[in-house]
Formats: sequence, structure tokens, C-alpha cells
Amino acid sequence: MTAIEATYPRVAQPQRMTLRLIGSAFVAFGVFLSGFVIDEPAPYELWMAGLIGLWFILGLRISRGVAPLLALLLTFNIGGMLSLTQMKDLATAPMYIAVSTFLALTAVFYAAIIEDSHKRLPLIFNAWTFAAVATSALGILGYFHAFPGAEIFTLYDRAKGAFQDPNVFGPFLVPPSLYLVHGILVGDLKKSPLKAAALLVLALGIFLSFSRAAWGLFALGVVLLIFIMLLKERSGAFRLRVLVLSLAAIIMLIASLLVALQIPKVAELFSARAQLVQQYDGEHLGRFERHRIGFTMMMERPLGIGPLVFGTMFPEDEHNIWLKSLTSYGWLGFVSYVGMLVWTLALGFRNLLLDRPWQPFLMIAWISVLGHATIGNVIDIDHWRHVYLLLGTVWGCAALEVRHKRERRMRERRRVLPPTESAVYFVAPAVRPAMNRRWKTR
Repeated sequence: MTAIEATYPRVAQPQRMTLRLIGSAFVAFGVFLSGFVIDEPAPYELWMAGLIGLWFILGLRISRGVAPLLALLLTFNIGGMLSLTQMKDLATAPMYIAVSTFLALTAVFYAAIIEDSHKRLPLIFNAWTFAAVATSALGILGYFHAFPGAEIFTLYDRAKGAFQDPNVFGPFLVPPSLYLVHGILVGDLKKSPLKAAALLVLALGIFLSFSRAAWGLFALGVVLLIFIMLLKERSGAFRLRVLVLSLAAIIMLIASLLVALQIPKVAELFSARAQLVQQYDGEHLGRFERHRIGFTMMMERPLGIGPLVFGTMFPEDEHNIWLKSLTSYGWLGFVSYVGMLVWTLALGFRNLLLDRPWQPFLMIAWISVLGHATIGNVIDIDHWRHVYLLLGTVWGCAALEVRHKRERRMRERRRVLPPTESAVYFVAPAVRPAMNRRWKTR
């Protein structure tokens, strides 16, 4: 039973459908706002805080399939609260943990509403795509100084769109890019030019972010997406279509990249950023040495050292989600975070190739979670809003699969029961005893 049906059981069907549509539209608008995070708190936080509270007041339920995600994320943040006890000056650390807890609740919320209705998945991903195209366009216009004040959408000569950091802006664009790639490969060819144009805007935004993590995430995501689609579909005609369209898309992206590299400013920054190891990675107290020192130090600090403390001890922050989990959330947070990621990937992998209406969204979310876990080796992702949307999508689709199997078992049971027993089983519970007595006297 849905949240609205549980709260308003006597509401007429048209009114109930209206409430559901309004609720879904509010969710889609919240997802759209996730693409605009210039200042904190962002409109996304304010909107989602009210929306989550409203949905749960109306009776949105957390099923057994989603409960483990809630338990693991809350345990993760309890570790963060315990790490606060190790700090002499709390400063903004409590707010940091409060944001982490809020983002954890958004993951559970997305999982619950997706389990409630898989038809919300297209709304969510379409809203995400619109937001991605808009913020990517802002980043591109800002990079080329297309209008006065456009530099607000850049940072260190890198496109950042309506985000604070290019390293978040780039990865945010990747899942919608995969969604568009999937739509081009399996959708109506008449709509492909529009999707290809949107994909080109996103790909250029990813490139101009000059985020090596985003580049790698995009490349890994496209390769895995095409591989899984070829693995799932056995039709030779479909495989030929996928290969031809993929080749065309690759040629288009390479051509666009070559055109962009004709601009000296772009070519110079690309040459610098394309190096696998930057100077700040391998130098004294650089990224890799900080990782080594940090992991060694955390072996003696089971409660961690508190949020944002590591950056005061070293030239920069952790830039490693595993080390960040240890320093800011302690051993408890680290174990729960690793367990949550492993469980998420296992759930998605188990259902990855099943023929379901929600399979494309599960596939894109699973690939993106795997990619973000990979780039987490060189960047902190614990406060990335879209990561929690991806986690909620995987868990929501897994819960949908559980419900689908349960309903299928019920349908099979109906078919195998004798007519009289089947009738007794499916009548109202209050009527069953009287009917049983009547049949026993026959």
C-alpha cells in the first residue's frame, strides 16, 4: 500500500492519483535542484528537508528491503558523532555530521519512493538530465566567458557550473550522460538527435571540468554500460545497432574533443591535467604520502580525529573516501560505509540482467556507484548529493525485485489452490470462519 493510500484510504481514486502526481512532481523538482549548489545550505537541502518530512508524515513506509540501508547509514553517522568527542574545538564539525545524516536520509527516502512506484524512476532521471544539461551549459558558457560575470561558473580556469567544485560538477554529469547513451542505443531513432545534442553538452562539460576523476568515471561508465547491454541482449540485430551507434558516438565525441583542443587555453590545461600523477600528488606531504600517513595514524585512533581536522594537520584534506571514513567517522563509520557499498554493489549485481521495467535505471545507477567507489580512492564523496540518489536507486530497485518475486509467488499459489480453498483464501478475513464452518458441515 502506498503512503497516500495508507493515509487517505477513503480518498476517491481521481483525488488519490492527483496527490500521487503532485508528490512525484515535487520529487522531480528536488532532483532538479541538486544541480545547483553554489552556496550551502543550497535550495536542494531546504526543499528536500521539507519534502522528506511531509512524505513520512503522510505515511511513507520503510520496508525490510530498505531498512538495512537506513541502519548502515545511521551507523556510519553515529561513528561521526563519536568522532566529535575527540575534538577540542568543535567549530563547524557538528554541522558537517548533521549534513551527512541528512544526506543519508535522502538515500533512504529515494529508495522508499522508488519501491512505492517504479514509475518515478523516469521522472527522477529526466529531472536529473535537465539539471545536468542546464548546469553543464552554465559551466561551458562560464569557461568561454560568454557573458559578463560568467566567471562565477568557473574555478581555477575549470568549468564548475552551478557547483562549488569542478571535481563534483564533472561526476554529477556522468549518470545523466549514461542515461542519454542508453536512450540513444535502445530508444526511438527519431529522438536520437536531441539526445545526442544533450549528450554533447554534458560531455563537453565533463571535459572542461578538467577533473581526471570525472574523465575516468565517464569512460568507465560508457564501457561498462555497452558491455552489460551486449551481455543482456542476445539479438544479433540489437547488438549490431549498439555497436554501430556506439562507434558513431565515439567518433562524434573524439571530433568534438579535437575541435576543443584547437583552442590554446584548452590544449594547455588539458596537457597539464592529463598527466596521471600531478606534482601535488607525489611531492612531500602530497596526496599519496598523506594517504600513507593518515592510514597509519588511524590505526591508533578507533574513534577517528573528527570531521575537517585532517586538513588542519596537513596541507589539504584526505581526498580519499576510505581515509575520510576513518578520520571523520572512526572505525565504526569505516566498517559500516564499506559494508554499505559492498552490499549495494552485491544487490545491484544480483539483479543487473533481469528483464524488468526498472532494469535500465538499476544498470545506470549500479555502474555509477561502482565508478564513484573507484574514484573515491582519490577524492572525498561523503557529501556528494547525487551519490546518495544513486544508492537510493539501487536499493529501491532491489526492493522492487523482492516485491515482484513475492507477488509472483502469490499468483502461482492462486493457480495451484483448489477453487473452494482459493475462494476462502482470498475472501475477507472476517468472513472466512463462517465459510469454513459451512463447508465442514457439507
